Amino acid sequence: MAGVNKVILLGHLGKDPEIRAVESGRRVCSFTLATTESYKDKNGEKVENTEWHNVVFWGPVVDVFEKYVKKGTQIYIEGKLRTRSYESKEGVKKYITEVLGESMTLLGSPRNQDQSASSGNYQNSGSSSSKASSEPSFEKSSIDETDDLPF
Repeated sequence: MAGVNKVILLGHLGKDPEIRAVESGRRVCSFTLATTESYKDKNGEKVENTEWHNVVFWGPVVDVFEKYVKKGTQIYIEGKLRTRSYESKEGVKKYITEVLGESMTLLGSPRNQDQSASSGNYQNSGSSSSKASSEPSFEKSSIDETDDLPF
């Protein structure tokens, strides 16, 4: 039986996205995303639990992150988990698990900023590119942005 590797997150960016170019010239965007659950404990007091997720996006959608996404921006993403290893400066092998973003929807402007809300839905186009790569390519989708979120 085949496996499923699917992640759906709705949260706020913990810091401005970090954008860089790799040796091949492709651009990558990485950031942390906070998802917060709240509930009442046995004493009736509100408790909040925040999880932090490392997220990575590749391709043309990086331009959207660069122009419109800042610390505190609420975003809905879909992707898959990926674990990779690297060697630290001290020569120790380390592992990191991150979400490889496949689609994203901007849900509004950053918290505590007086900006007009920006929204947009960006997803994997599924089309072939002239560059052979394992990273997804993105394009603006034609989904009606006035629809409610799919949950």
